[in-house]
Amino acid sequence: MGVCIRYADSQEEAEDMLQNGFIRVFEKIETFKGTGSLEGWIRKIIVNESLTYLRKNKAMQMNIDINDVKYRIPGNNHVDERVNEKDLLKMIQRLPIGFRTVFNMYAIEGYTHKEIAHLMGISEGTSKSQYSRAKVHLQNMLKVEAAVGSGSQETVIGVIVKNEEDR
Repeated sequence: MGVCIRYADSQEEAEDMLQNGFIRVFEKIETFKGTGSLEGWIRKIIVNESLTYLRKNKAMQMNIDINDVKYRIPGNNHVDERVNEKDLLKMIQRLPIGFRTVFNMYAIEGYTHKEIAHLMGISEGTSKSQYSRAKVHLQNMLKVEAAVGSGSQETVIGVIVKNEEDR
């Protein structure tokens, strides 16, 4: 479920992905040769089924123009505030679907950009671009969270106004 929730927009979507994944696991169980870990084999099937679900149900809204990103904050790319795993997962779930999918596959699942491109039907360059943009987007969300956490509403309002002026 943890794998699916990182790809899904909601708990219900994650449950659908997980159910489809387990159906596939049971259909393919005889192909498991026992040479690797069962957990790794199941994880790969779950990831693939999650991607299939996204392709079928999201019409592959995977690419987003950099100008459409909500959090464009100039300045330092370093956030000093520590974020716990639960908060980071919530931020990853708020990423646009293309960013989120590539980020999960590359940073969390360990796929290469070449593998991601093949699995998603995109170019390797698009995979790299989506990953890079996802990192920037997450860094900017962290900056906003840090500004909110420090109680600096003026900073957050300034960011929102600046973003509106940039458009």
